[in-house]
Amino acid sequence: MRYSASLLSIFLLVILLLVLSPYPVFPQEKLRVYTLRESIEEALANNYSFKAKQEQVDRAVHVKKQARAEFLPKLSTTYSYTRFDEERTFRSTLMAGGEVAVSSLDNYEWRGTVTQPLFTGFALISSFELAKLGIDQSEMNVELEKLGLALKVKEAYFNILISDKGIEVAESDVEFRESNLNVARSFYNVGMVPINDVLRAEVELASAQQNLVTARNTARLARCSFNTLLSRPILSSVDVQDILVFKPEKENFDEYVEQALENRPEMKLVNINILQVEQETRLAKSKNYPEIGFTFDYIKAGDEPSVSGSPFHDANEWRATAALSWTFWEWGKTHYAVKEKESVKRELMKTKLALEDNIRLEVKEAVLRLENAEENIPTTQKAIKQGEENLRVNEERYKAQVTTITEVLDAQTLLTRARMNFYSALYNHHLARASLDRALGKY
Repeated sequence: MRYSASLLSIFLLVILLLVLSPYPVFPQEKLRVYTLRESIEEALANNYSFKAKQEQVDRAVHVKKQARAEFLPKLSTTYSYTRFDEERTFRSTLMAGGEVAVSSLDNYEWRGTVTQPLFTGFALISSFELAKLGIDQSEMNVELEKLGLALKVKEAYFNILISDKGIEVAESDVEFRESNLNVARSFYNVGMVPINDVLRAEVELASAQQNLVTARNTARLARCSFNTLLSRPILSSVDVQDILVFKPEKENFDEYVEQALENRPEMKLVNINILQVEQETRLAKSKNYPEIGFTFDYIKAGDEPSVSGSPFHDANEWRATAALSWTFWEWGKTHYAVKEKESVKRELMKTKLALEDNIRLEVKEAVLRLENAEENIPTTQKAIKQGEENLRVNEERYKAQVTTITEVLDAQTLLTRARMNFYSALYNHHLARASLDRALGKY
């Protein structure tokens, strides 16, 4: 009985804790840790903006199929009813009665038609080629979106890392300033330092605590941005794998420019635009040629809805027609339309040259950023060691009362800044590498 009473008491206690708990007890969400490659792959698989851009390819494929259908014969049918106000008659002096009816009041007709274009001045071929180039254009737009999305993911990834390091540095700063405040209070209590030292230490601690709050919020926002790019719930828990090593690059500007001009979707896109204008020029020139078409009609008629013939209508008949039409004078309209397309092509050629210059500039800018980050990393590493030694010396001097607390606080501020400068230089190196990849048309 005592054993059963104990079990009952434990059960009631658990129920009471669940009822009184301010938050429901649910299993915690598993923290997902991403690598950089996994982040990019998931963004390319799930990002809604990227999926929307991919729809352009499907749309272009359907446009191509529409253009191809223009080469094939078209089938159509009509059914009509005509009511005359009176019967049509033919008057002849050679016939008895003088008038002969030649139509009925009610007239029904069903017509089936086959139409086949034979020659359109190369307009159909040009339209089809334009549709195929439209697929290439949409695919290049998707590649552009892919490169841009990959760069954004990399930036969000390293923003998480640098914001997390900001939290670490801020927590270390708060911890030091709390310790320094305790030392100042101890010295003040025994009359070794004035109250100003305590007040200064309290102010510096409050400032460090504010910086810690800001750093934590920055980290939260960085994760929200990362989740948005991957189309994950914005408040989902997420972490990323740290990358604390860097590989110095051997930059070759000329090779980089050659790769960029060959790989950049922007270059491929402008080349596609030039080909499109050439086809548009050919399409405009098609107006200089006649158009030839073939039409076949099968007709059933009658004065009843069944269109089964009547004294005034043949039960069925067919007609085959080959027709040529040619608008040979429009006061130079076709000529000027061709000139317009030629001007567009010259514009695109100049745009291509300007794009090549901009690509060279982007590559050079990325290379300089990479070199700058590589040079800053060892410098900032050295600055951390110097800052730590400077802080240690000033702490010892303060304990020996041969310097003021201001020197100690300033030394800690310098060390905090040196640590953040190192992490900034490290992650800026990875971001510079990402920018260079984007400039080269890679991700």
